[in-house]
Amino acid sequence: MANADRILVIDDDEAVCGIVSALAKTMGFDCVTTKDPTSFLDLITPSTTLILLDLMMPGMDGIEVLRLLGERHAQARILLMSGMDKRVLETAEKLAQSLGLQVIGRMHKPVPLQALRNTLEAVAKMGPPQMPVEVPTLALPDEQLRAAIERDEFVSHYQPQVNLATGEVTGFEALARWRHPELGLLPPDCFIARIEQLGLIDKLCLRTAELALIDLKGFSLVNGAMPRLSLNASMHSLHNLEFPDQFVALAQSHGVATNKIAIEVTESGLVRQLSRTLDVLTRLRMKGFPLSIDDFGTGYAMMQQLQNVPATELKIDKSLVDLMHENDSDRVMVEKVIEIGHGLGMEVVAEGVTVQEQYDLLRRMGCDGAQGYLISRPMPAERVPGWLGEFARAKTPSKR
Repeated sequence: MANADRILVIDDDEAVCGIVSALAKTMGFDCVTTKDPTSFLDLITPSTTLILLDLMMPGMDGIEVLRLLGERHAQARILLMSGMDKRVLETAEKLAQSLGLQVIGRMHKPVPLQALRNTLEAVAKMGPPQMPVEVPTLALPDEQLRAAIERDEFVSHYQPQVNLATGEVTGFEALARWRHPELGLLPPDCFIARIEQLGLIDKLCLRTAELALIDLKGFSLVNGAMPRLSLNASMHSLHNLEFPDQFVALAQSHGVATNKIAIEVTESGLVRQLSRTLDVLTRLRMKGFPLSIDDFGTGYAMMQQLQNVPATELKIDKSLVDLMHENDSDRVMVEKVIEIGHGLGMEVVAEGVTVQEQYDLLRRMGCDGAQGYLISRPMPAERVPGWLGEFARAKTPSKR
């Protein structure tokens, strides 16, 4: 830890300030305390690596302090403290994160001394806070996008899904990537919206689906069965009344049963042109395609549209999964989504599973499946067979 590392404590309780200051100094930190939240900005320096913030203070409360820190793009890590109930702390943490602040934890008062020591030790090992890296917006000509589709520059990377009860691989989600000849591999955020605006999304969707079906034949599971392939469908495609017949023809031409091709639709898109969407989705189900509602918990459809759509699967958005092992509110939300999905006869899959605690908790809750970095990052098709062999030999998700 550098000698310049500084902790700033903002708390109107002198006892708390004294305890934190004494402990911090024994650990080599330079510690500054203030009981006046209105003057805290003057105390923040480039060497301030951690701010301990009490939410309940007279004059200016901790939420107002967070707002000011967000407006100034503060880079110091933040530890929230409060004597209020746990849900208030959890909500304050989410607010801080939405403001672009780096929250490393929260503590209920009276602050446990050992827990505080552990936090300071962890901060000392982290090094200085990192400045966020801004990804530049790509201004690519329309002609380049059109040519890229014609030249088959778009490929799929595959992220596995596992059955939580058995730990076995059940399928792969195909995630589009653009193999740009000069810029390298680009994620969908760089091109999907533009391709939709150009009216080329149906063409891209069908072509990438065809390539994914070719790849799928090389993905044989341990028992010799073919895994399920999940394909993301644009809302534009789901307004195309010819879409179900096009997909049936595609599946038949590659000898893949329709029940092996799941169509994923986002929750937020289900309310747009509802009659056409329900027409297309119902016909897809009648033709044997499983339907999955993706990113559930972030859009607008919620309960009203959920009961209207003939979906077979509900995917819990990673924003709910991220902190479910730490936040009671997120855990309850995930639990209820699982309950609702099962009540409507759907399987439930959690996205964004990154740590073993999430995996274990989801399994105890009765969630059917999971995908995320704990299991595997998305990978190119040529790596899938080798990964399946490695996965089968591993004993726990954390070793995979």
